[in-house]
Amino acid sequence: MGPVVEVAEIKVTDPAAFEAAVAAARPYFLAAEGCLDLALHRVIETPDIYRLLVKWRSVEDHMVTFRASEDFQKWRALASPYFAAVPTVTHSSAVAF
Repeated sequence: MGPVVEVAEIKVTDPAAFEAAVAAARPYFLAAEGCLDLALHRVIETPDIYRLLVKWRSVEDHMVTFRASEDFQKWRALASPYFAAVPTVTHSSAVAF
């Protein structure tokens, strides 16, 4: 299996502050073992909802290694004050194209 994509759907209370928090936390993701890339998308139809897309080498790199790290705690400290609800997180892998 190739890389997996984490999709975290996050409803926020302060879009500008949340975007700044994600930008500040970007180095924590990129330094994580198995993190290949990330992007933040804002939902056009519902502008207080974002999708954080993180490409990982494996689900374990995200759910075990990164989540147990100090960098994960730093990410949460930066971003979670702007969460309006608990984020929904799923993982997927390409099956075609």
